[in-house]
Amino acid sequence: MALADVGDRRAFETLALLLNYREPARAESAARALARLGDPRTARAAAALATNPLRVAYAVPPIRLLVQLRAPESVPALIETLDRLLAERTLAWEAVPACVEGLGELGDPRAAPVLRAARTHPRLRAAATAALERIGCYESASSEASDAPDADPSDETSRT
Repeated sequence: MALADVGDRRAFETLALLLNYREPARAESAARALARLGDPRTARAAAALATNPLRVAYAVPPIRLLVQLRAPESVPALIETLDRLLAERTLAWEAVPACVEGLGELGDPRAAPVLRAARTHPRLRAAATAALERIGCYESASSEASDAPDADPSDETSRT
């Protein structure tokens, strides 16, 4: 960590390995050190770790680092991770809310479709709605209902 404080890029490989360490305190320390280091490889490494389906249990520090870096890789990596986790229905992972919150913080409209999908899950609804509002892509439930086709008033099945 001391090498990162002085900007010595020899620390990068070790810190990148620690970023995906199973002990959260060490991974978070590595993320802070990598952010201070300023190595241009950091965003690519964090994106690779965040999107790795075999390491999703350890993805939160790389996700948070991507948000902090605001690198070009950040939004696509978070979208990919969140989309995959929603499809797999692995909502117990801490990575899912971290992706939702991070995408809201990054404020990129490309995230709107996956955030709308996240909003359908009760545990994610509030965070996904807040993220959509932050990026300016939120449609209220009433506006979504008004976009639905109107029922035919002569159709008896539409009256309940």
